[in-house]
Formats: sequence, C-alpha cells, structure tokens
Amino acid sequence: MKPRAGRSMARAADAAAVGPHRKRPLMTVSRLALLDETGDGHFRQLVYDLLTVAARMTLVREHLGRRMRLSGPQYSVLMAVLQLQGGTGVGASALAKLLHVSTAFIATETGKLARRGLLTKRPDPNDRRAVLHRLTESGRALIAQNGAEIRAVNDTFFGALTAEDFRALANGVAGLVRGSEFAAAQISSSTALELLDAAE
Repeated sequence: MKPRAGRSMARAADAAAVGPHRKRPLMTVSRLALLDETGDGHFRQLVYDLLTVAARMTLVREHLGRRMRLSGPQYSVLMAVLQLQGGTGVGASALAKLLHVSTAFIATETGKLARRGLLTKRPDPNDRRAVLHRLTESGRALIAQNGAEIRAVNDTFFGALTAEDFRALANGVAGLVRGSEFAAAQISSSTALELLDAAE
C-alpha cells in the first residue's frame, strides 16, 4: 500500500504544480531585452534552436569534409585559406581569428593539408618568423570539384533567410560570439577556483 500512497502523493504534487496558483518558474536569464510575456520561454527556445543548428552545421561540415577526404576542421581551414589568401597568402593568426581557434590548431591542420599537397606554407617575406598559406592547384581543384554540392547545401540550409534576415543574423551571431567568449572565460575562471578550493 505504501507505494500506491506514494504515487497518489506525487500526482497531487504534480497537480498543484500546474494549478492556477503555482509559483512562477525560475528564470534562466535576467536581462530585460531577453524576456517577454512568456518570461524566458522564447529565450529558452532560441537556445534549443541554436544547439540544433550548431549540431546540423557540424553534420554538414563533416559530410562535405568526407566528400573531399578531409576532416570537418580541415575542410573549414581549407575554405578559410581560399577566402583570405588573396594574391600573397594568409598567415596563421588571420586564419585563427576567422575560425575562432588557436594558432597552434592552425599550424597542426595546415601541416596535414600541406602534406596532402592541398596548400603551401612559405615564409612571409615581410616577417621571416611568420608563414603564409596558399592553396595549390590541387587544393583549388578539390574545392571546385565539390563546389556544386557546397553551394546546394548552403543554399538549402540558409534558404529561409531574406537579405534583411541574413544581415540581422550575421550581426546577431557576431555579438553572440563575443558574449560566448566572455561566458567561456567566466566558466573557466570559476572551474579553476573550484579546483583550487578542492585542493586546499
């Protein structure tokens, strides 16, 4: 009988929680710009949507990378070199800034791409400590061979956006990148303090 009584009490608690006098749910954000008549409902939906989009973008990147016999990160680096190389090549710091990664990561991945013969790494004539990256003919040809699929996937993925939507999204996401950097640093600092407290 006790288990049955326990279930009855649980149902009563659930009913009270959804009743007209229930307490307001805990907000997960406090900035007024992120709240509306739903409380933080639309904010939460945005978070879930962004997580879904991020997962699907990763899926697409991995797929396009596989088509070119590259990893997802290598695909991103190769496309970044194409975007920034200009007539003289692009340095590791510029690539790292565009992709929001470390220069050590760039050095590792461009090394793999160079060994595949897809790009060259040459000393910067203006700074012998720096290296300039450029696509080889093989690298350009590989992207060109897969260009139709890359365009088709991107057109479908972002096809719901108008020009105005696209500009607003680009500006909004750039702001989120900056905010997420600060949040990540805050989390890292908190984790470090927790580890220090645990060690004492």
